[in-house]
Order: sequence, then structure tokens, then C-alpha cells
Amino acid sequence: MKTNYISILFALIFGIFLPMSLRAQDTDLIIIRNEVSVPSEMDLSQLKSVLRGEKYRWKDGSKVVVALMKTNTPVGTNTCRKLYNMSSNELNKYFLALVFQGKVKAPTFFNSESELASFVAETPGAIGVLQNVYEIPVKTILVDGKKQI
Repeated sequence: MKTNYISILFALIFGIFLPMSLRAQDTDLIIIRNEVSVPSEMDLSQLKSVLRGEKYRWKDGSKVVVALMKTNTPVGTNTCRKLYNMSSNELNKYFLALVFQGKVKAPTFFNSESELASFVAETPGAIGVLQNVYEIPVKTILVDGKKQI
């Protein structure tokens, strides 16, 4: 009889809480930008190129500055999966390898979306990934003509 209660409890926990956590991680992402140098529109392949460190400078010659949520946050995990097609650990290793080889400067990682948005708003050439829009004067980027990806 105890086994049945444990099985039911287990099923309830995974039936209720697992879908909620999956939905939280599957939320649309919003790409934000600093108004200086960063284009207002990109296609998804251009965006991924910038975020992967394959593009170092914007058209006007200014440096690309990438801002991301820490990979252990829900937004960071969602970003890893949706934009990099990697796990959190894979993304960390990816950038460690690039930095070690001297190819790129690592993204700046944040614990809160409001801190990330403030950084992007204040840093020329900065681009960032969020799930929420804040009352901070920061512009979004249309990706493939959409506000959210």
C-alpha cells in the first residue's frame, strides 16, 4: 500500500511541477541592444553569429559586447538551448575554449535581468538576451521581423 502512495505522490510531483519548470524555460526570448552601433534588425543566423563570438565588430567598427544571464538561471538555460543549441555546461566550455585561444572576450554574465538591461543600456555596442522587458531605456532588436524568438 505504501508503494502505491509513493507512486501516486511521485506522479503528482512530476505531473505538476515538471511541466511548470519546462514552461518557464520555454518562454520567448527578447534581444535588447544599446542604441550606439547595434542594428535594430537582424536575421536569426546573424544574431547567432554575434552571440557565438564569430562577429567581433559592428558595421561602424565598434566592438560587439555580449551580455547574457548566468547559465544556471532559467533565462540562461533557455538562452543556451534556444540560441546556442547547447547545455549550460557546454556553453561555458565553449566560451572558455574561445577565450583561452584568444579569439574572443567572454560575454558578461548577470544574475538579474534588470542588471543585464542596465548594462546594455549603458554600454555602447552591447547586445543582450532577456525574457522580460524592463522600464529601462533599452531598445529591442527585431529578429526575422519578430520582437520575440
